[in-house]
Amino acid sequence: MSLWVDKYRPTSLGKLDYHKDQAAQLKNLVQCGDFPHLLVYGPSGAGKKTRIMCLLRELYGAGVEKLRIEHQTIVSPYNKRLKIEINTIASNYHLEVNASDAGNQDRVVIQELIKTVAQSQQIQSSTQREFKVVLLTEVDRLTKDAQHALRRTMEKYMGTCRLILCSNSTSRVIGPIRSRCLAIRVPLPSTEEVCNVLTAVCKKEGLLLPPELAKQISEKSGRNLRKALLMCEACRVQQYPFSVDQDVPETDWEVYLRETANAIVSQQSPQR
Repeated sequence: MSLWVDKYRPTSLGKLDYHKDQAAQLKNLVQCGDFPHLLVYGPSGAGKKTRIMCLLRELYGAGVEKLRIEHQTIVSPYNKRLKIEINTIASNYHLEVNASDAGNQDRVVIQELIKTVAQSQQIQSSTQREFKVVLLTEVDRLTKDAQHALRRTMEKYMGTCRLILCSNSTSRVIGPIRSRCLAIRVPLPSTEEVCNVLTAVCKKEGLLLPPELAKQISEKSGRNLRKALLMCEACRVQQYPFSVDQDVPETDWEVYLRETANAIVSQQSPQR
């Protein structure tokens, strides 16, 4: 049984619930044929990854959803005894990796993985394009060495490989990378848009969500849609039918952080 956040995740650009103008622009980008490197950035929970996967489906069709987890062992070309292990998610058309998981060896991971993808042929030719896609997440956490290596690799394999870079912010991404990508900002949905999504999901589940509770969840989640859906599902587990004054469950780390902060600022006494 999957979580609502996964069960009702849109699978095509036409099914996205908000930022519809942006979705239309992405669709035009695919249809024009001249597909550039992309830098997709925005706050956590805004829908960056969902839009990227919808974009890949628009490029390659439903086959891009047939994902497999691969455990890669990369041998450093600079030190043959150094082996870097990292997990990737791949289809026949793209590869997704968080190179920052490799720590200081992220430069080697980027160079070797992109080189491997760019030099390999697609298995299925029915929806074949001239390029494969490498999706790099948390690009803003890469070391400067890795980012400079990424810039050189982008230029070298432009003919057979396109990069989609995903980050929360562009401030820690070096200028040469930003200038080589089409930047796409995905802002947080509005409170009303979050409420609409929550109401629609509950309706599909056969539940009636009071507008007041939907607004409370939206505000408590900070308009983070992924978090809002998880909180809404937690409310359903807590009690149903929903009530207007129902407490919205918080994550454990938020409760612990608040209690710690209260303990720090509370007045000290001999008993304490």
